[in-house]
Amino acid sequence: MDKFSGKKLQLLPTINTQEIPLTSKIIQAVQRVKSRYQCFRCGNQNQLFFASHYCAKCSSHCTYCRKCIIMGKMMTCTKIVINEVDLEFGDTITGLEWDGKLSPQQKEASLKVVEAVIENQNLLLWAVCGAGKTEMLFEGIEAALLQGKFVCITTPRVDVVLELAIRFRQAFPSISIAVLYGGSEDVWNRNRITICTVHQLMKFRHTFHLLIIDEVDAFPYNIETHLHWVANEARTIIGSTVQLTATPSTDQQQLALKGKIKNVMVPARYHRQPLPVPSFEWIGNWRKTIRKSQKLPNALEKWLKKLIQEDCPIFLFIPSINESVFIEEAVKKITVKSASVHSQDPERHEKVTAFRNGDIQVLITTTILERGVTIPNSQIAVLGADEEIFTESALVQIAGRAGRHSDYASGEVIFFHHGISEEMAKAKKQILLMNHLGVKKGWLDRK
Repeated sequence: MDKFSGKKLQLLPTINTQEIPLTSKIIQAVQRVKSRYQCFRCGNQNQLFFASHYCAKCSSHCTYCRKCIIMGKMMTCTKIVINEVDLEFGDTITGLEWDGKLSPQQKEASLKVVEAVIENQNLLLWAVCGAGKTEMLFEGIEAALLQGKFVCITTPRVDVVLELAIRFRQAFPSISIAVLYGGSEDVWNRNRITICTVHQLMKFRHTFHLLIIDEVDAFPYNIETHLHWVANEARTIIGSTVQLTATPSTDQQQLALKGKIKNVMVPARYHRQPLPVPSFEWIGNWRKTIRKSQKLPNALEKWLKKLIQEDCPIFLFIPSINESVFIEEAVKKITVKSASVHSQDPERHEKVTAFRNGDIQVLITTTILERGVTIPNSQIAVLGADEEIFTESALVQIAGRAGRHSDYASGEVIFFHHGISEEMAKAKKQILLMNHLGVKKGWLDRK
């Protein structure tokens, strides 16, 4: 098989154009389409992310794309080789060696994934935080491999890619899996399973017969529409796209609830206990209180002291990095076993590990930890839950940190606020809806 099949490559001087098959063609990387520029590597059409300069290579002014420049400069004089047809099926293989057992709700979702794969249909898998979405994919991926298909699981975040790589290599130990992200050493070599960040999909075209997009609601996929174009390019013309999320957009929720898109909902966790429902607590102008007295608001302090006495790990979510220092100082007056983390903290991973090990009891964090970190028996507080950063999606994800472990299925979630926001109300409504549907399905042992 030639090196161009399923790929999107820059035409470099080292490439012999005579080797390019009829199934691929050479195009201009950045083109003017109907008076607007478009990058045909990343799909960017936002004119603010194009710039021009004199180009020594072609001795004229060139326009280049700033959106994907970190992966190499794409200009109007740059040529790329793009695959034009669906990648041919590989051999029929089997590789699933997972010996776990799916819960009834997981099994129902798994069958829907298999059905979508076999029938080349798209599917929205809407499953609550902690439902075990990864395990629901195994049988569908196995069905794709048996059909000779190529599979890709993509997600916006590198840490999720690394976590998924471990789990899929355990479940499919005999299958060669490519793991791709910025700086990774793996190179795609017609691997039947690929796990990658969304940006790595820019290297592919009509390659994956089954494309699974995890965390479709997460940054940057949820706001960068050009990445949706990239995902569509990477999937084969005839194939399946399975979108995974615990917090679909409002439009997706409405379409799913009205049955207007093919979807499967998993409103209950595997341990059959309901999702913890957040309570709301008014604390007024908490910034003024903390800055003036160097103390936490009374309601928050009382809540923290109670849970510290019970030896529970506590997430305290805050709106921004700017507040982390003075909030941490106020928390340390209650317990020295506390720390703050944010996206710019070089010791973030070490602090999360210390929190996981029990060396830190109260972890003050921005929304950077709204996903991906699971700590048994954790209790959750959001300070300033009414602020703009805390969207419905973020608040549902944050609440989803609690009650995930079967031994600690009930956790406390409290939103401290200066006025109930619409997003707070929508988040609580969504959690209550999931619990209602879980009871209705018979998947919860108690209301």
